[in-house]
Amino acid sequence: MKYDFDEILNRRGTDCVKWDDLKSIFGRDDLISMWVADMDFRTPPCIIKAIQERLDNGVLGYTLAPSAWYKSIVRWQKNQHNWDIKPEQILHLPGIVRGLAFAIQCFTQPGDRVMVMPPVYHPFFLVTENNHRQVVYSPLILENDQVSIDFQRFEHDIDGCKVLILCNPHNPGGRVWTPRELLQIASICEKHRVMILSDEIHCDLTLPPYRHTVFADVSEWARRHTITFMAPSKTFNMPGISSSFCVILDAELREQFHTYLEASELEMGNIFSYTATAAAFSEGSDWLDQLKQYIIGNIDFTENYLKEKLPCITMIRPQASYLIYLNCNRLNMSQEELTDFFVNEAHLGLNDGTMFGKEGKGYMRLNVGCPKSILSQALDNLHEAVQKKYRNK
Repeated sequence: MKYDFDEILNRRGTDCVKWDDLKSIFGRDDLISMWVADMDFRTPPCIIKAIQERLDNGVLGYTLAPSAWYKSIVRWQKNQHNWDIKPEQILHLPGIVRGLAFAIQCFTQPGDRVMVMPPVYHPFFLVTENNHRQVVYSPLILENDQVSIDFQRFEHDIDGCKVLILCNPHNPGGRVWTPRELLQIASICEKHRVMILSDEIHCDLTLPPYRHTVFADVSEWARRHTITFMAPSKTFNMPGISSSFCVILDAELREQFHTYLEASELEMGNIFSYTATAAAFSEGSDWLDQLKQYIIGNIDFTENYLKEKLPCITMIRPQASYLIYLNCNRLNMSQEELTDFFVNEAHLGLNDGTMFGKEGKGYMRLNVGCPKSILSQALDNLHEAVQKKYRNK
């Protein structure tokens, strides 16, 4: 490989959330950190180079959204997802979760019903609750180590809702929803007049042979009633730079949201956001192709390790992203016992599966966006802890 994903980076002492916040999150800091969606790889050289060149200009003044930023996004969407968009349909955002909150404030009223599909990225229901809207939970089906939608339940639950927050691809399950599934979602939402906020931040991490389908592209109705949220941050490992944006194809919907953002001066990005995004989408495809192959290798390694050494733990194999939802129900522990076991016996920092909803009971989320040697040590820790615990019973 041209890029060294085996390199071990010491990120401690850099105010890194993933490593320097372990004690406040888990109660101890002698853990292998495998939780937050942040990879332990260097950000692509093309991005670092672009930022350095911008710094060399010597002045960090007020900055317009450059044409290179718009063009890079338009070109990337066409090349990666066969999605045709126009520059004027793109709005900069200071973050996707913030963007979801802004959309909820703009398009709903306190007390309105907003549907989410747990287990799912937890800020979906947190920003809804914190903005005094009613969360409607429509659980996904977790069976046979896969995630699927109960459409009968979905249609029942969505009745009376104003908005659906869709996770496409899904996090933490890693499902790449098929065009047929997305069209069925769109048809039900059309019937019930529900607007869709589609979080597609993991779309560029869709792993071969799967293909991402942009929700807004599945039907004319979806086109007119969807806000698509995207960012290069997860894909190119630069979440420390606020580089998010949304795409709104319908002019009236876009004008309404733009007016809301403009009223609080929320739509302007910073120098590094524009620079890093344009570099990522213009020059980062080679790096991304190699990253995906490395991630697939780590996923394969994890799957084989569990089958050979830890058959009591299975996994939902992700079709997108570097996040693996581990099914630990065969360990026969309560969720509190399970999280304590991972921290204090396996010395691992993972996400508690119930963070994403009560449906995640018995699950833990593992981040394999790291050098294989770190992943191997983490799995060895887990194997040793399981062996010790059940050997002593």
